[in-house]
Amino acid sequence: MTSTGPWPMLAGTLLLLGLGALILPRLLGPDQPSGTNAAIDARVEEGPAGLDPQARAQLMDDLAAADREWIPRAEALPDGGTRYLYKRRSGDPELSIPEIKDLIDRPPSFLQERNAIVALLDSLERAQVRIDLVQPHKQGAAGEWDPRAGTLRIRPDVVEKGSEEFAKVLNHEAIHVAQSCGNGNLRAAPRPLGLTTRMDARLERNLDEPIYAKASPSEQVLEREAYANQHHLELGRALVESHCLS
Repeated sequence: MTSTGPWPMLAGTLLLLGLGALILPRLLGPDQPSGTNAAIDARVEEGPAGLDPQARAQLMDDLAAADREWIPRAEALPDGGTRYLYKRRSGDPELSIPEIKDLIDRPPSFLQERNAIVALLDSLERAQVRIDLVQPHKQGAAGEWDPRAGTLRIRPDVVEKGSEEFAKVLNHEAIHVAQSCGNGNLRAAPRPLGLTTRMDARLERNLDEPIYAKASPSEQVLEREAYANQHHLELGRALVESHCLS
């Protein structure tokens, strides 16, 4: 049996990045099986799964360039002094001069984040998820998972934030992908996977955003799972492998 209600759009805020969303054609109740053609929107986007090789290579180049922008730099002033410039993420403490100098001498590589992105892109492609670096359909969203189209969309300017932020957005939406697969198939309405929903106060405040004003309790649980686990960069891949490819 399928539900008759509309599938809502679930969204998640991400620090510095605005909103992430999950677009759903229909939402199945807890006692309703998934996997029926009636529960799948007829609108399906054309194109191969994953990112094409050229787009993927460009993505990784752009992320590497964006990552370099997170390395502090020193500028000499006319009076003989030195000015230090660096980017700071929302909620991060200000850096001391010794900390800034240490980052200049030993800049972060973001290799772990880029490796996680590559591994997750591979798993999503194998799961037949289409990935588009385009403006999401949901206004203000940084990323969204659209099961009715089998498409994960990420706003292009998220790439400009660098590998750390891009990896979180991709991982967040991949958890939503696994929530769909956990309900029977890639195009199914998502269901909670039983992951922890505990999160710190900063992430908790994201759920107070206006985009959640009409979110049902079940939608809130789905988003809480994604938020509480988005920083575990290996988890999204493991969930997609387990629920979509096993």
